[in-house]
Amino acid sequence: MGENFLLTNEAASTLFHQYAKDMPIIDYHCHLSPQEIYENKKFKNITEAWLYGDHYKWRAMRANGIEEEYITGNASDYDKFLAWAKTIPMAIGNPLYNWTHLELQRYFGVYDLLNEKNAPMIWEKVNEQLKSEDFTVRELIKKSNVEVICTTDDPIDTLEYHQKLKDSDDFQVKVLPSFRPDKGLEINRDQFVSWVEKLAQVSNQSIENYDQFLTALESRIDFFHELGGRVSDHAIDTMMFTKAKKEEVDSIFRKALAGEKVSIEEEMKYKSYTLVFLGKKYASLGWAMQLHINALRNNNTRMLAELGPDTGYDSMNDDLIAKPLCRFLDALESEKALPKTILYSLNPNDNPVLASLIGSFQGGGVRGKMQFGTAWWFNDQKDGMLDQMKTLANIGLFSQFIGMLTDSRSFLSYTRHEYFRRLVCNLVGEWVENGEVPYDLDMLGEIIQGISYNNAKEYFQFTSVLELEKEL
Repeated sequence: MGENFLLTNEAASTLFHQYAKDMPIIDYHCHLSPQEIYENKKFKNITEAWLYGDHYKWRAMRANGIEEEYITGNASDYDKFLAWAKTIPMAIGNPLYNWTHLELQRYFGVYDLLNEKNAPMIWEKVNEQLKSEDFTVRELIKKSNVEVICTTDDPIDTLEYHQKLKDSDDFQVKVLPSFRPDKGLEINRDQFVSWVEKLAQVSNQSIENYDQFLTALESRIDFFHELGGRVSDHAIDTMMFTKAKKEEVDSIFRKALAGEKVSIEEEMKYKSYTLVFLGKKYASLGWAMQLHINALRNNNTRMLAELGPDTGYDSMNDDLIAKPLCRFLDALESEKALPKTILYSLNPNDNPVLASLIGSFQGGGVRGKMQFGTAWWFNDQKDGMLDQMKTLANIGLFSQFIGMLTDSRSFLSYTRHEYFRRLVCNLVGEWVENGEVPYDLDMLGEIIQGISYNNAKEYFQFTSVLELEKEL
């Protein structure tokens, strides 16, 4: 993992070191805590920074026979670190192996390969650095050359820490909210009614019918927009779409508010109408809409009851998505209200579907308006990233790709952008070596810098409230 790690030819090395390496990062989708950013958290030890909440690592540890006590249980942080050190040599071929060592190298200057024998030494060396003010959350973000962070936020969130960060003059990185209304769409879940009640409270209005519900959602979108939000995000595990009338949906909504379960057909009508309403609102504000599709969540019911969701028990789904997704996008396009849209599927079998589908809805003078999103979750590894990029290149315009995101809860995960950029440069370098594209550094360098940073900057047009005030 030297300076030419993953770079197998001269063109790739030149493109990475001269064009990609030093570009800033726009992290347009992640699960970082705005509170921890505002409070400038300092980690007690490497386990807290590395293993808390990281279900990628938890899955690998379970596969290595580590007892849950040393993963999410009550074992000491030191013993949990030792369990990870025992696991990492067994993770060759998994991106966790490379990510772990990139993080040790880039942030802590540790070039040893982590294992059980040297774990005590690395524990001491890294933890000593974490005591320094140079390794607080904000400093780690600065070290990573991050320009924008988009957190993932529920419509009922107060966004108090985004507001505090906006009002603060001592941190220049934009920390912006992303609108994630999943709980308002999952009408059959037990928490739906209580969530609507909370939405009513934060919106300062009653919600007794569907019109009032939509008004409340719209007010929250406007609130997010005022704080610089320019992105929505939807976890659509099963893509469904059907035409529905507002009167029908109102009746379905009232039924759910009364505590009754709705049928699958009613759920489909409710979700379809609501998503179209939201899409129109996003388009009116110039937002980008993200759809994360085809995850099969909470597969292990025993562990769900014990640990809750997002603890490493999800997998790829294999629902068919082409027709309902096309109908949804077309419903918006037919009213000239299709926002900038980024499509992701957790199932790589859907790659050609998404890459071809976005081509049916490009236009409006917006470069790359419809995006085939970067390889997501189980796919953000070497083969998954390359498959996504090659499919996009074969069917669409690779040059307009908005590139990588972290989708992470860890402040050390920005090395994934380096990993991604190395793969991008090597892919293009291979095309050069094969004589498929010219070795024109001006042209290729511009494309590499676009995918690394510039395309995302142009696409999202992130503007802080302070900048908006200056413009006004």
